[in-house]
Amino acid sequence: MQIIQHTINTPYMVGPVHCYTAVLGGELVLFDTGPPTEEGRRYLQMHIDLDRLRHVIVTHCHIDHYGQSFWLSEQTKATIYLPYRDSLKVSHDKRRMERMNDLLMEKGFSADYIESLRQLLQRSVLFPPFPENHLIAERDLPEHLGIQVLSCPGHSQSDLVYVGDEWAVTGDTLLRGIFQSPLLDVDLQAGGRFRNYEAYCATLLKLADLRGKRILPGHRHTVESVDAIIRFYVVKMLQRVEQLRPYRREDNIAEIIHRLFGGTMTEVLHIYLKASEIVFMKDFLEQPDQLRGSLEAIGLFDDVAEHFCRAVGL
Repeated sequence: MQIIQHTINTPYMVGPVHCYTAVLGGELVLFDTGPPTEEGRRYLQMHIDLDRLRHVIVTHCHIDHYGQSFWLSEQTKATIYLPYRDSLKVSHDKRRMERMNDLLMEKGFSADYIESLRQLLQRSVLFPPFPENHLIAERDLPEHLGIQVLSCPGHSQSDLVYVGDEWAVTGDTLLRGIFQSPLLDVDLQAGGRFRNYEAYCATLLKLADLRGKRILPGHRHTVESVDAIIRFYVVKMLQRVEQLRPYRREDNIAEIIHRLFGGTMTEVLHIYLKASEIVFMKDFLEQPDQLRGSLEAIGLFDDVAEHFCRAVGL
């Protein structure tokens, strides 16, 4: 089976994004859509037979990966499939923002910063319009497409990996040479904060099952080794934990950022990303054996043992 990679420029700091088309079960499928830009639309019109397109399957609802979903729902006969947790965010947007407000206040952020972040999200920087009649990828994908859906929270709680016999479309879950921390967010299913550290430890077990498959990432280069990506991510995280260890008992994340960067970090989104990283690493410091257990289960702990021991202070 032929899978075609489509690389579309974006105006964002992540750079170009990869989308993929394939004929599955006799029907044309598009994985991810690119950003909601005129250049992105022209690319889709020129390189994909939109009259034949029947399924648009999204790995996660960040603007560079699903930004054209609404437009495609209007311009084609394709069915749009989105991750359940992203659909939940949109249908309960007001409740989510209220809980995010409480979570960020709990982490020491000012009302002014929280309002700035709210406005950023409301301007659809991360979430452009959802197609009204979308279906849920985890539940509604037709069996004849032959796609296995894996929930693999990595840099967001909604990340999905789509797996065929010899390939896997991984979105932003496996990116070569890029360290990214799962985003700080609320859990609309279970309540409270989404436990992204626990989710990531569980994700590692699923990613190990992708060994030997052709990895189709959302950005940058083709992934030749799943193990290499996992080692890179874990080592980078452990190296940063060493810097954070003096603050492991402090709960005011805003103050930790100020002390680490001395007021030089001022961009609203960058502060949010750094807060997400710090919360993730503090969760690790509280339960390091959880990560160790996952790495041992997939045979990679010995590769990072030295960094692990330094990070936890052994």
